[in-house]
Amino acid sequence: MSHTATNETIEADAPRVGARGWAALAVLMLPVLLVSVDNTVLAFALPEIAISLAPTSSQQLWIIDVYPLVLAGLLVTMGTLGDRFGRRKMLIIGSIGFAAISALAAFAPTAELLIAARALLGFFGAMLMPSTLSLLRSIFRNRDQRRLAIAVWASAFSAGSALGPIVGGFLLEHFSWGSVFLLAVPVLIPLLIAAPLLLPESRDPNPGRIDPFSIALSMATMLPVVYAIKQFAVDGPTVLAAAWLLLGIAMGVLFVRRQLASANPMLDMELFRRGSFSGAILVNLFSVIALVGFLYFVSQHLQLVLGMSPMEAGFALVPGMAAMIVAGLAVVPISRRVSPQIVVPVGLSLSVVGYLIVAASTHAHGALPLVIAFVVLGIGIGAAETISNELIVTNAPPAKAGAASAVSETAYELGAVLGTAILGGIITAFYRGALVLPEGVAPDAAARASETLAGAYVVAGETPEPLGSAIWTAAAEAFGSGVTITSLIGAGLVVIAGVIAGATLGRRARVQ
Repeated sequence: MSHTATNETIEADAPRVGARGWAALAVLMLPVLLVSVDNTVLAFALPEIAISLAPTSSQQLWIIDVYPLVLAGLLVTMGTLGDRFGRRKMLIIGSIGFAAISALAAFAPTAELLIAARALLGFFGAMLMPSTLSLLRSIFRNRDQRRLAIAVWASAFSAGSALGPIVGGFLLEHFSWGSVFLLAVPVLIPLLIAAPLLLPESRDPNPGRIDPFSIALSMATMLPVVYAIKQFAVDGPTVLAAAWLLLGIAMGVLFVRRQLASANPMLDMELFRRGSFSGAILVNLFSVIALVGFLYFVSQHLQLVLGMSPMEAGFALVPGMAAMIVAGLAVVPISRRVSPQIVVPVGLSLSVVGYLIVAASTHAHGALPLVIAFVVLGIGIGAAETISNELIVTNAPPAKAGAASAVSETAYELGAVLGTAILGGIITAFYRGALVLPEGVAPDAAARASETLAGAYVVAGETPEPLGSAIWTAAAEAFGSGVTITSLIGAGLVVIAGVIAGATLGRRARVQ
């Protein structure tokens, strides 16, 4: 009998948890809900932030990106620290810091200070996410219970995304944009009370060593690569962007070589030799790029182009979020009988159709095509993420749950960064290229209108009629043409995810 089969037999016969274990799962869902709510709420608050703080197009992208970028750069480090010092301890420390910085971000007076606060949120957020999935692995030892627990855990991302627009829309209609950051406080207080009572402490008996040089190399890999992608998307190919990209790749190579040469590395590179593990990571990455990029431009289209309020735009996306939750749970019994090599590509093919619907309907006057598109896209991504997260956890040794969870969350957060960097940057570039302002617009007003769609919205409101309406018509048409191209690129990314799933998630990687 193979080692894998032996482990599966042991896990199938492992003790089942009772009510206390499921209560612990509810506690672990709180930080997951918080992170997903935070991402969605900010996307919906961005138009008001843009009007209030008047960020440049680059600052607008950094307001979104800096949090997942810092978080992604530190996840492996924090996962290793959790393996060494205790995963529950890291969860509690991260919760305290996240709540405190969220309160500060709510009152940031400038775009620069908001970006700085978002960076600190990324630091403390990196303590939260690896701990949740690794603690879940240590609590649910029984294979069947763990499969369901991971499906519920994964659905928390979708649930948070669904709650974000509704709660955030209500807050944005009654309070300033800073209120969306204060959501963290009531979510994290119950966690701080319940975590010491319900969550067992767990750690790796042989954790990876704390290696400051490896930490620096991991950050030096991600920052230049993401910055280069931003520059390519916004300004086109430049020598400086290419230099940043090459620097990031070089730092990544040094990071991998250092881990391979170490007897006890910070990140166990052997995990990536398992095809189903690496494949599941890449499926997560491309799926999240497609999802976050979709939310980035659709939230602006619903509010600024179609004139919907934040709450109306939030309700418009709820059916898609609900579809993600239902698909994530419904795929569990299917995965017992059908290989992920089939289930995941079929699901992602629906997401491709969703993006094609967007590309064909960006000049439509109503929101219905976008609602339908998001439902179709959400079904595919919900199913794919549930299966990929299960494969990531199942293919890692229990002692390395923190490191494996950190890699999974790194892919998720890096996907969030690249979703806005790639798709957000591309739509910005096409918007600028397609925008043809009418005669008579002052140079400073033209510059502001060319920066972002929100900038054009403000300029159009400040300009007397009929010139103001002409400015806004030109901006809306330019943005719509950018959405069409960006949707086709998003569809291509989902196709790549489906191909990877079909090639790597074989029968031995089957969800067990």
